[in-house]
Amino acid sequence: MPALLYILGFLTVYLLAICTPWGQRAENALFHLGKGDPEAAWIYPLSGAAYGSTPLPPLELSAKPTLMVGLAVIVALTLVRRCWRQGCAALGVVILTTGGKEVLKSTLPRPDLVGAPENLLDQGFPSGHTAIPAALTLAAVLVVSPRIRPYVATAGVLWLACIAAYSATMGGHRPSEVLGATLLACAFYGLATWLLPPAAVPGATRSPRALPVITLTSALAVALVSGARNDTLTRSLVSAATAFLCAALVWYAAVGRPAHTARRTRPVLD
Repeated sequence: MPALLYILGFLTVYLLAICTPWGQRAENALFHLGKGDPEAAWIYPLSGAAYGSTPLPPLELSAKPTLMVGLAVIVALTLVRRCWRQGCAALGVVILTTGGKEVLKSTLPRPDLVGAPENLLDQGFPSGHTAIPAALTLAAVLVVSPRIRPYVATAGVLWLACIAAYSATMGGHRPSEVLGATLLACAFYGLATWLLPPAAVPGATRSPRALPVITLTSALAVALVSGARNDTLTRSLVSAATAFLCAALVWYAAVGRPAHTARRTRPVLD
C-alpha cells in the first residue's frame, strides 16, 4: 500500500531532521548561510512580501483564497463529470492534508537538542504553503478527464516546485518541513486511491512518452530559479533539490504509479 510508504517517509524525515542533533544542526546551518536578506532571493518580487506586490498563490495572504478556489473547482468538476466517489476522495485529500498539517504542527514536538537561537525553535513541520499545491494537484488528478490528467499533473508539479523552493529559500520553512508536507499529501492520496473501488481509481493514461522527462526537467528548472539567491549558492541548491524531490514525489504518485496498487478484492469462491 503506497500510503504506508509515504507515511513511513514522513515519519523518517521528522525523526531524522527534527529529533536528532545532527539533523537540527544541518538544517539550522542553512539559516546562517548568506546575509539573510529576503530580497536576495530571485523570487522575492513574487512573494507578496515586497510593498505593493501581488503574491503568487498560495503565498502570504493568498493562502486561504487559493485553498477555497481550489475546493470550489474540485466541487464544480465533480458536478460536471458526475464522478461522485472521485470527487469525495479529492475533497478528502485536500481537507485531510491541510487540516492534518495544522494538527501536526501543534502536536509534534520540536525538541531543542543543540541550543538553537529562539527564532529557530518555532514549529513549522509540515509546511502549510507546500501542502496546498501538493494536495490540490493530487485532488485535481482524481476528478479531471483521463485525457488531460497527465497535463494537469504537469501544471501542478511545476506550481509545487516553485512554492516548495520559495518556502525553503526564503527561510520560512526548513527543507524537512517542505518535504514533510509533500509526503503527507501523497499519503492521503494513496489512502484515497486504496479506498476507492478499482473501477474508480485513476488508471494509466496514454500521454507522450517524453512528457515525464519534459515535466521533471521543467520542474528542476523552476526549482533552480525559484530557489536561487544572490548571497549563497549552497542554500539555493539545497532549496532547489528539496523542491525537485517534492515535484518528483507528486508526479510519481499522480501519474507514474501503476494503477494496480489500488485496493484488491477477494476472488469469489464457487
